[in-house]
Amino acid sequence: MTTAPFSPRLASSAGERLGQKLDSIPFSPYHLAVILVLGLMGFVEGYDAALTGSLIVLAKAPLHMAAGEIRFLAISAGVTLVIGGFLGSAVSDHISRKAVIQIGVISTTFFTLLIPLAQSGVQLLVIRVLTGLGMGFGIYAAFPIAAELLPAQHRRTYGAIYEIMLAASFALSPFAGLLVAHNPNGFRLIALPGGLMLFVVPFLVHFVIPESSRWQLRKGQVQAAVDTVNELIKRCGNRVRPLTVAELGRDFEGAREQLPPYSALLAPGQLRWTTIGTLTQMLAVTGYYLIAVLLPKALIDQGAAVTMSFGISTLIFLTSIPGKAFIAYLMEAIGRRWTIFYALLGGLPGLVLMTLAHFAGAYAPLVMSLGAALTGFTALSAFPATRVYLSEQFPTALRGRGHFFGESVGRIFAAVAVPFFLEPHTASPIIFFGTLIVIVLVGAFLPILFGKETVGQIELFTEKGAELA
Repeated sequence: MTTAPFSPRLASSAGERLGQKLDSIPFSPYHLAVILVLGLMGFVEGYDAALTGSLIVLAKAPLHMAAGEIRFLAISAGVTLVIGGFLGSAVSDHISRKAVIQIGVISTTFFTLLIPLAQSGVQLLVIRVLTGLGMGFGIYAAFPIAAELLPAQHRRTYGAIYEIMLAASFALSPFAGLLVAHNPNGFRLIALPGGLMLFVVPFLVHFVIPESSRWQLRKGQVQAAVDTVNELIKRCGNRVRPLTVAELGRDFEGAREQLPPYSALLAPGQLRWTTIGTLTQMLAVTGYYLIAVLLPKALIDQGAAVTMSFGISTLIFLTSIPGKAFIAYLMEAIGRRWTIFYALLGGLPGLVLMTLAHFAGAYAPLVMSLGAALTGFTALSAFPATRVYLSEQFPTALRGRGHFFGESVGRIFAAVAVPFFLEPHTASPIIFFGTLIVIVLVGAFLPILFGKETVGQIELFTEKGAELA
């Protein structure tokens, strides 16, 4: 029996018309509020994810952790983040976009709040395992809903702000570790900022973030989709006329479209885009995990002081803040693919300097700092482009599941396999930084050679164009 190719074409032009209406809404303070709340959610999820690198250094002595426990701590949240991502992928597109966000942010912050109560390495490992499950829902959820809420020309604004807030959280985590480096309860103190967000972020998401009208339309909730668009128009200042059900087409009225099966992610007509989006994001995020999770330990193993290791880790993420703003500009000016090429290939000089710093004698701190700054501004700044690019590879009916799937598959390699096998070799700058160099080289050329540009209304590429490729 042969499998029929998956065709993501809409049953009618209703999705295109709804998308055109959303794209026609001028950017407003309400759009900015949506971006900032989703960005705050990303900040919290990013901070809690980045805790692993600091916990490896700070919790080892107070909790008397053995070498094996440290090695598993490096991947504990990453393993279950992948599992949680696949669970989120299974339910996404079936339940509302907002529900997926809330599941993620509530569970992540709750378990992070339990870190100060840990009395042993095993307890800390269990907490991080449970935290990872929540992250699997929360850390991926913002991009599908943002891609569907925001006008096409302003997704770069969202991508920039979201990723800048992520970068700020990644920088804050090692900086907080630096401040409490000599405090035996330091690992407990650095967990509090993320955990206490349990009492803030879920309420902001509930009151500020609307449901995705594209998702509602796909579920057959035509009137709800129209009402959501009109509420968005109202909150944005009533600068375009309201949408009516009639504009979506009579043949779509009241009809509930069946979601394609999960296997459609790998069906002919979609397989190429799923693969390219997943691999591109996977290679970019591998660089993040190796730096966020293992760089402090690697620098200590290579002879640096604890404070310097945290300082370099802070610097590399601080420089990614302006880097991500620049990437967001580039992704609309020259396209997603060439921006990814620039960002990842641009990290090569910085990584070479970080590799050679070990041999620079008295100039080692200067060479390492310069390499970290260059790497942060380029390779670690790729995510405004790679995450938007991944979300744009899928039609609306598959976008939630597709984005979760792509990120989860990528993290099997990025957050589990590579850190696990590389952790025993962090004392070697050639092996550690050489691995990063290979990853950025492959990631830079992949979308250029095999991908397709997706700038524009997402329906035009994903809903109609995929089956023509």
